[in-house]
Amino acid sequence: MSDETVDSGRHTPAVPAAQPETLTPLLRDRESVMVYDRSHVLGAEALRAILEAARWSPSAGNSQPWGFIVGLRGDDTHAAMVEVLSSANQVWAPSASAIILTLHQVATDEDHELAYSDYAMFDLGQAVAHITVQARSMGLQVRQFGGFDHRAATERFAVPPHWAVTTGIALGLPAGPDSDGEMPEWVRARARLPRSRLPLAAFVHSGKFGHPADFLTD
Repeated sequence: MSDETVDSGRHTPAVPAAQPETLTPLLRDRESVMVYDRSHVLGAEALRAILEAARWSPSAGNSQPWGFIVGLRGDDTHAAMVEVLSSANQVWAPSASAIILTLHQVATDEDHELAYSDYAMFDLGQAVAHITVQARSMGLQVRQFGGFDHRAATERFAVPPHWAVTTGIALGLPAGPDSDGEMPEWVRARARLPRSRLPLAAFVHSGKFGHPADFLTD
């Protein structure tokens, strides 16, 4: 599982590929799981711990411009979320223990002034990253997705106009390697694709944009 060099059309010197062993296991072992254990139940205590990670993530001016709508498999919220998913995501996401819709605040309301609106989506992203790492520390995995009807979700969950439904999160316990028989072949094939990333030299610059940072070749 090593980074693959991608030809971006920019000249980049040969640099050593990043070794996964340099990462904390919480990040090294992260996967975007598509096949979940259908018998796993996410308890209230575990769910609170995962959301506490989002609560304590950084935000511009401590504005905390994030929101989460949580559906647990078997409850009405989860069922309503499944209805607004894209047809492809309806195949695999319902098996997750929870589906979470993320929101970020886009304007001020009478209760919550938003002085740093330009950074709200960035801050939501940090909160979701914290959720991902916390979930991994508990043996769970997260898959983030955008394939759902945002307008229908906004209406179904009565999201006020100063909030924007942004992304979806599937959260649960990964199924065993022999437990994906109920999934269609395209899900099984996609779930088993190797992870790949651009090399650091493609996006870490110094001096000017497009010049790979000198320390990468040290």
